Amino acid sequence: MSKLTHLNASGEAAMVDVCEKEITSRTAVAEGRVVMLPETLEMLVAGNAKKGDVLGAARIAGIMAAKRTHELIPLCHPLLLSKVTVDLTPDPALPGVHVRATAKVAGQTGVEMEALTAVSVACLTIYDMMKAVDRFMVIEGIGMMQKSGGKSGDWTRPA
Repeated sequence: MSKLTHLNASGEAAMVDVCEKEITSRTAVAEGRVVMLPETLEMLVAGNAKKGDVLGAARIAGIMAAKRTHELIPLCHPLLLSKVTVDLTPDPALPGVHVRATAKVAGQTGVEMEALTAVSVACLTIYDMMKAVDRFMVIEGIGMMQKSGGKSGDWTRPA
């Protein structure tokens, strides 16, 4: 296990100084899912939710959340993101919605937290917009799938 980078010599929380790090292209991909009743998914896909376009709202919420990650997660650096995508795929076999977010930056620190935040908030938005018809929904499986760039190089979650 490597040394925790967000602790100073006294063991106190501290923001990491990245000014000496090389600027590289960095990408992170995270995924999660919202599991729901089959009839809830049917309503969502048909566009019959009382609160409107659930998938459209969740996509925008996820993108907006990625851009504000540094305001939500202590010690995260504010990043000038070059791209954020949030893909939402309804899956009757689940039943529910698979959420996948990709965040990209040319910078001195990674974008894993931005991708994870995008997925989390997109899932929460789906839950919020559909909770009136299905209080048994479950948000699950949020995690990093892959990252590239930076000193630690590329990483992909094993299948």
